[in-house]
Amino acid sequence: MAQAHSSKRNPQGRGGQNGQRGQGSQRPHARRRPAAAAPEPARPPREAFLPVSRADMEARGWEQCDFVYVCGDAYVDHPSFGMSIITRTLEAHGFKVGVICQPDWHDPKSVAVLGEPRLAFLVSAGNMDSMVNHYTVAKRRRGKDFYTPGGVMGARPDHACVVYSNLIRRTYKHAAIVLGGIEASLRRLAHYDYWSDSLKRSILLDSGADLVLYGMGEKSIVEVAEALDSGLPIDQLTWICGSAYKAHSLDEVYDYDLLPSFDELRADRLNYARSFAVQYRNMDSVTAHRLVEPYPADNLFVVQNPPQPPLTTPELDGVYELPYARAWHPDYDAAGGVPAFDFDEVRFSIAANRGCFGECSFCAITFHQGRVLQVRSHQSIMEEARALTADPHFKGYITDVGGPTANFGRPACDKQAKHGVCSNRRCMWPTLCKNMVVEEDSYAELLRDLRQLPGVKKVFVRSGVRFDYTLADKSDKFLVELVNHHVSGQLRLAPEHVSDTVLAAMGKPPRAVYDAFCRRFEQVTRRAGKEQYVVPYLISSHPGSTMKEAVELAEAVRDMGYMPEQVQDFYPTPSTMSTCMYYTGVDPRSMQPIYVPRDPHEKAMQRALIQYRKPENWRLVNEALHKAGRTDLIGFGEKCLIRPYPPKETDERGRGPRGKRRTSRR
Repeated sequence: MAQAHSSKRNPQGRGGQNGQRGQGSQRPHARRRPAAAAPEPARPPREAFLPVSRADMEARGWEQCDFVYVCGDAYVDHPSFGMSIITRTLEAHGFKVGVICQPDWHDPKSVAVLGEPRLAFLVSAGNMDSMVNHYTVAKRRRGKDFYTPGGVMGARPDHACVVYSNLIRRTYKHAAIVLGGIEASLRRLAHYDYWSDSLKRSILLDSGADLVLYGMGEKSIVEVAEALDSGLPIDQLTWICGSAYKAHSLDEVYDYDLLPSFDELRADRLNYARSFAVQYRNMDSVTAHRLVEPYPADNLFVVQNPPQPPLTTPELDGVYELPYARAWHPDYDAAGGVPAFDFDEVRFSIAANRGCFGECSFCAITFHQGRVLQVRSHQSIMEEARALTADPHFKGYITDVGGPTANFGRPACDKQAKHGVCSNRRCMWPTLCKNMVVEEDSYAELLRDLRQLPGVKKVFVRSGVRFDYTLADKSDKFLVELVNHHVSGQLRLAPEHVSDTVLAAMGKPPRAVYDAFCRRFEQVTRRAGKEQYVVPYLISSHPGSTMKEAVELAEAVRDMGYMPEQVQDFYPTPSTMSTCMYYTGVDPRSMQPIYVPRDPHEKAMQRALIQYRKPENWRLVNEALHKAGRTDLIGFGEKCLIRPYPPKETDERGRGPRGKRRTSRR
């Protein structure tokens, strides 16, 4: 998720322009009355949202919904929220859709407030996996849920899709239930669950649902809706691309690849690595086969159909041009709204593309959105930007224009449309494919047009920029545009590491490529007469990182002269290549063993090394350097990371043992 940035304060102050008295002031020494606060801009009325209560249904003259969408997030009607896209897509096709957000999972009545839908319940955990939403990588409970009104934690259960689906099944025994969203999508087949440190069955079995729609789902949900509306029972919807379903036999399943059974997966982790490799090769709509995963103990098979074809540009434009209210539901006003939407990075950002052919091993985009890039038209994006400038909350800053990777503006190569993506090679690793078409000019032109719109002061690029792609661009148009107009002092990039061993496991370009980009960025910045810097995102404890590689990363941080305020410890989330490595101890692409730091203390040492300057990390860094045989980095030399003795203890206010404030020295 994009990070929040501080917005400018109101330059006019409280008492008029620059805080001065108005021209009508006749008494220079009179006590000035405080000016009235500016009225809050009007929010969309309740009627602009889909029904959330019986009263809302009655106001529309509805006796029954066709679909009821049950979600773990609060209701924000904006295309950054998957629930809104799916519900508005169904509405556009003539279906009546009601919404139940964050029901009380202890009370069956909470999923009955809109009654039983005519066709099906749709269930999603929300924009985030509920377990990632609740727990840090250290498995500690988070203090805030940004997708809940007021940021209150605890409004949704762990494994929300399973809990909500079971609650619906107890309340409406025969209702059709369809799962979707990121949580269900990445759990459609057997998967490693980091929080229980175990292999779990397909979410279809634990939830009792009838169908999982994986991926973004706009095409799939319409096919499901039209089939159910025609009178077909949900257990006969076995042909829909982008879906997974349960089967009692394989008599009517054709052209499939048989994966290892769940019993075989549990018996040998290498079987899971082999199965994952097959799944990974079958994520393209052109080349993918149907996959079958047997569950002998349940006398069931989970069948995964091939993915849906990517949306065309007109189709993707249509998704983002639906009549969203672009606000949180009025029911949340008293709680102060929904923090995730209140970040300007969400409210005033624009999605320009979907999918990613970068294929970082730790990223779930390949399994969820696919490798084929889907792009919106220039015209559609400009129209959305004009709508943003009319928003009374808009202050002139478009906070992002991008997607998983901002500077991807077209599919990797021309052959993908007809032949699909390559199943035996990657587009950008270990080097860029010779067939790749590198083109960033259209994105540069889009940024230029956006910043010239009346009412727009600045356009930021905060989505990931793939630096090896930019470095391969023979035209510097995008980089010059970026440096001159779309960076605010710091360009955040994601090299993730500096060790080529770890970078290879991550599917990222070698360190030399990142270093070359930094030099190029510095040249263009200097030419523009600016002082701007590249700030790297880094990941600690990724598979492949021994203590040797962790120390190498710490030395690189030292040479940058920059201590990262935030470091992401590798988080093994379901259905990523890196998570498969973490669980199995092998790289599923080659089946070769790979080192995996699993011990929490070792992970803490690797993380502390990146932030070695922090006094509280001294003991961990000292232990790590001894363990790595790098005591040469302990001492007083210019290249040393720490001193031979721990720093003096300080309290949270920076006071030493005698209570005196310690000052920094330059």
